Amino acid sequence: MGALLAIAAVVVLMMIGVPVVFSFAAMTLVLSLAYDVNISSLMTTGFWSINSVILLALPLFIMTGYLMQSGGIAARLIHFAEAIVGKSRSGMGTSMVVSCGVFGAISGTASAAVAAIGTIMIGPMEKHGYTRPYSTALVGISSLLGLLIPPSITMILYAVVTRQSVAAVFLATIGPGILLMIFLCAINAIKMRHNPGQRGEVFPITERFRHIGSTGWKALPALMLPVIILGGIYGGIFTPTEAAAVAVVYAIPVGLFVYRELDLKSVVQCFIKAATTTGVIMIILLFSFVASRIFTMERVPQELTALLLDTVGNELLILLMVNVFLILMGMIMDDVSVVAILSPLLLPVMESIGVHPVHFAAIVGTSVVIGCNSPPMAPILFMSCRIGQVGMSQVIRPAFSFMLWAALPVMLITTYWPSLSLFLPRLLGYVN
Repeated sequence: MGALLAIAAVVVLMMIGVPVVFSFAAMTLVLSLAYDVNISSLMTTGFWSINSVILLALPLFIMTGYLMQSGGIAARLIHFAEAIVGKSRSGMGTSMVVSCGVFGAISGTASAAVAAIGTIMIGPMEKHGYTRPYSTALVGISSLLGLLIPPSITMILYAVVTRQSVAAVFLATIGPGILLMIFLCAINAIKMRHNPGQRGEVFPITERFRHIGSTGWKALPALMLPVIILGGIYGGIFTPTEAAAVAVVYAIPVGLFVYRELDLKSVVQCFIKAATTTGVIMIILLFSFVASRIFTMERVPQELTALLLDTVGNELLILLMVNVFLILMGMIMDDVSVVAILSPLLLPVMESIGVHPVHFAAIVGTSVVIGCNSPPMAPILFMSCRIGQVGMSQVIRPAFSFMLWAALPVMLITTYWPSLSLFLPRLLGYVN
């Protein structure tokens, strides 16, 4: 009962507009009162938990995202993506999806992709026959590829709160991320078959290859960043934390001297934004670690596991219930909050029915993709609406269409086909 009260407190406070940090503090207070525990000693435990080398990757990857967002990377990625997909009727939408996927592999966050890609592409897409609500919904759902395609801030948090390998968790979400990208491109192509605003243009093959080479050369410094990060991690050259540091060291000179869209003032502003974002995440993690400790002491996960197994029994139904629960929580909380609170709480339930913790990371990621674009809170979709300058009521229909035909099938495939998530971790020896 105490755990339910605590989660209800977080939900209610966030729904009435209380900042996330204070909502988590209230959750911890409710738990301490409900279970009569000494909060002082638990806060010390929480501080020790966030004293982690792995967590150093958070501010560094966040900083990289801000640097690349301000350094002209988005425009070059979009031009390169457009050159690849060509001038088909659905080309602009496809290039948006691909750009969000590549940008997600650089920034690690959905909000950075919305801000960078949406600002540049929504206006031109309207001129090419796409309605503004449609473009806004597409960038909202596509930006969440940043939660799945590594390096992902959300997956780093999952690895920390569940004590899993960051590299293994990164690998687990690559398959679902690529599958979601393919589904979004396919649905966009189907919807845009009769788009009157975009006329197919035919270029000589030599001219097209020349255009791809030109835009690819300009985008090469940006495209090398995910290669350096992931290649370094899985090649055994450096750890995820060291990779994040290398990414910052690489991103600053690229923005300053290669693309020349960064200056010292903007670099300082990026540091300030990264510090602010990191501070909020670290405080959320502190309270989530304390709450997790109370849950463990009071055997809440074990009781939840026993309750589900006794009342439901069927493993497939339990998986579906967890999917629905994660989506519902994602509707009213951001991805960081969902991962911080629910991952350690639900992981014992998943392990009891034979779900690997690394597989569960992909389940959480694909479920949050749906929740973050679903009202009433829908944080990413609201951000997309602000950038697209359209009302939420106009965006709901196309957004639900993408979630129904792309995000939902990918979530179900990820949930019930473990090999999609575990193939790469097993191939590289991170999972037995």
